[in-house]
Amino acid sequence: MSKSDSSSFSLAARGRLAVLSAHLTAAAAISPPVLDAQCVSAQVPLPGNLQGTLTVIDERTGKKYQIQVSEHGTVKASDFKKISTGKDDKGLKLYDPGYLNTAPVQSSISYIDGDEGILRYRGYPIEELAESSTFLEVSYLILYGNLPSKSQLADWEFAISQHSAVPQGILDIIQAMPHDAHPMGALVSAMSALSIFHPDANPALRGQDLYKSKQVRDKQIARILGKAPTIAAAAYLRLAGRPPVLPSSNLSYAENFLYMLDSLGNRSYKPNPRLARVLDILFILHAEHEMNCSTAAARHLASSGVDVYTALAGAVGALYGPLHGGANEAVLKMLNEIGSVENIPDFIEGGKNRKRKMSGFGHRVYKNYDPRAKVIKKLAEEVFSIVGRDPLIEVAVALEKAALSDEYFIKRKLYPNVDFYSGLIYRAMGFPTEFFPVLFAIPRMAGYLAHWRESLDDPDTKIMRPQQVYTGAWLRHYMPLKERMETGDADRLGQMSVSNASRRRLAGSGI
Repeated sequence: MSKSDSSSFSLAARGRLAVLSAHLTAAAAISPPVLDAQCVSAQVPLPGNLQGTLTVIDERTGKKYQIQVSEHGTVKASDFKKISTGKDDKGLKLYDPGYLNTAPVQSSISYIDGDEGILRYRGYPIEELAESSTFLEVSYLILYGNLPSKSQLADWEFAISQHSAVPQGILDIIQAMPHDAHPMGALVSAMSALSIFHPDANPALRGQDLYKSKQVRDKQIARILGKAPTIAAAAYLRLAGRPPVLPSSNLSYAENFLYMLDSLGNRSYKPNPRLARVLDILFILHAEHEMNCSTAAARHLASSGVDVYTALAGAVGALYGPLHGGANEAVLKMLNEIGSVENIPDFIEGGKNRKRKMSGFGHRVYKNYDPRAKVIKKLAEEVFSIVGRDPLIEVAVALEKAALSDEYFIKRKLYPNVDFYSGLIYRAMGFPTEFFPVLFAIPRMAGYLAHWRESLDDPDTKIMRPQQVYTGAWLRHYMPLKERMETGDADRLGQMSVSNASRRRLAGSGI
């Protein structure tokens, strides 16, 4: 990030404070956003028992094999290893780039039906939770299987609040980073560093049975959920050139996060409750999404027995990628490129001809309207009623309408996904685009932790070690250096760019 970008960030931060402060007086008397809780989730019947046998005939050898199908409609990949043509054949492997149809785990945390546009946490439709619940209540549900009682929720909120303070050493690490350090880089580094500051939670130091203790597990869960917003706020404030702010124990989870961003150390500052509720709903919608790239990374790392902080740092690193957590930034760039409603037809034609990328449409899982996108679309209007209407929303709505009436998009089932409107909300609330994936990472900690906890109790958990299909040279023998010849088609080290400082030194070497 350049100095001008950093300056723009600071201006955006000050502007955001001004916009939010203007609405604080009247905010307390205004009711929270009303969402449409109607959904198709409850109307879809439970799938029947799919148990049975799959008969495979290997036409290479004429042999017949019986493969067992589970009640959930799965087969064991290892069962295919026995299908072989002879002693030199190591058996069939399932080649599945990107894991398009591979289930490495069994989980009871969340359920997705991409064809019907369904997302449920522990059986609860996401629409109902967004309407009625809170992020911390949903986090308890995701982690422990049921919605908490009143006393359980109070204890849960208190535990997380008690663990919201971050070691000073972590804050020092963030403050020592360059002023333009990307906040996701700061979050990854801080999460990893937490393992050093909490050696009591490291199986490499305390023994592999450490996490068999429920008390130890629960303490790490409360620590991470409590500290994630504090670390994220410190990274945000570092970009703005401001010192970190201590968390408040008198505010809700989302309110406390906004308080740390905007209070400037004023302990009497109160965030706008309507904006806090919008952010809380966004946190609910991003809390869990089964075996996505970053969650799979968390379970992959955890399978080695590594401490939970390192596992989650790896997950956040995966989320950092623009194809995952940074996708809503791409939507904003696309809408800015379109500029106005009049340019939409030409842009859509460019997308259909693959000359332009249509960000925010389509999803690896959903072949229907992403249920989270429906909720977020309504939240956008709530935010605009508070901070002012983003002119790009008109482009977004018109683009969605045009795409959903176009045969090209209908045939390919390219519906708006969760990223299509979320970036507009974050921008309207004054967040810079580089902070968008952090707003994704904070709530997703709940999902990561739920999968980490589930993996510890899963008897099928093994260290993840996928197979590969080897396509390289079969056998070569070492050749002494003086006998080797260069070949024109061989891969080699490319020409590296020379820095300006190196050029300056080279220019003076002859003097």
